[in-house]
Amino acid sequence: MDDAALSQASDLLYEAWMKGEVIEDLPYSIRPQSRAEGYAVQALLEKRFAAPLWGWKIAATSIAGQKHIGVDGPLAGRIFSERVLQPGATVPESANRMKVAEVEFAFRFARDLPPRDKAYSVEETLAAVGSLHVGIEIPDSRYTDFVTAGGPQLIADNACAHWFVCGHATTADWRSIDLAAHKVRGIVEGRYERDGVGSNCLGDPRVALAWIANELSGIGVTLAAGQTVTTGTCVVPLEIEPGDVVTGDLGEIGVVTVRFPH
Repeated sequence: MDDAALSQASDLLYEAWMKGEVIEDLPYSIRPQSRAEGYAVQALLEKRFAAPLWGWKIAATSIAGQKHIGVDGPLAGRIFSERVLQPGATVPESANRMKVAEVEFAFRFARDLPPRDKAYSVEETLAAVGSLHVGIEIPDSRYTDFVTAGGPQLIADNACAHWFVCGHATTADWRSIDLAAHKVRGIVEGRYERDGVGSNCLGDPRVALAWIANELSGIGVTLAAGQTVTTGTCVVPLEIEPGDVVTGDLGEIGVVTVRFPH
């Protein structure tokens, strides 16, 4: 893809996102054919937001999630500061066809992890983290059928990023906790609850964290100090309806709540 094609693809997806509309697919002439081209389209979103990039999300961190959208591995997406909500906030009214909420571990970095030839280990990646938070992601897609869009198009669509709610930094000694075995609960107040575990996220959210450090390194992007990475849902996504109140409960690590408009 040349620069013109990248820009056209980014323009089309951004316009659909802001208008709450969907498209069938990107036209073939401007459709990314590889993960690298997908990330090149996605990167052009940054110039559209004034605030510094808030962080990153990982999509499709469970085998079930990968099968559902027809990809063979996780996908990275950008989280923009303008799309991050405070704990207890109400999600702004906007179109959302996925209508789900996901409970996740979110790691805030204290040191840069710049691109390099050698892969980052889990230990190196964790050593660069400053704090751990509870997160709720509210994803969405700009495609009519995101299940059949394929990995490169989904990456171009910012890996289905939409809104994100981030809790306060935990005061627990999280480094001594086995996050893979840690229980996670998603609660839709007055309707139902759903339990999960950290291992639902690539076997261990810490492994997922190292995955994105290396994914970004591979495309020449620094995972920067101050940025937060949310490592993917640990519970089967929670179906939401207007007026729902959703809580993500990570026990001693913390709790965060978000409200949905009627």
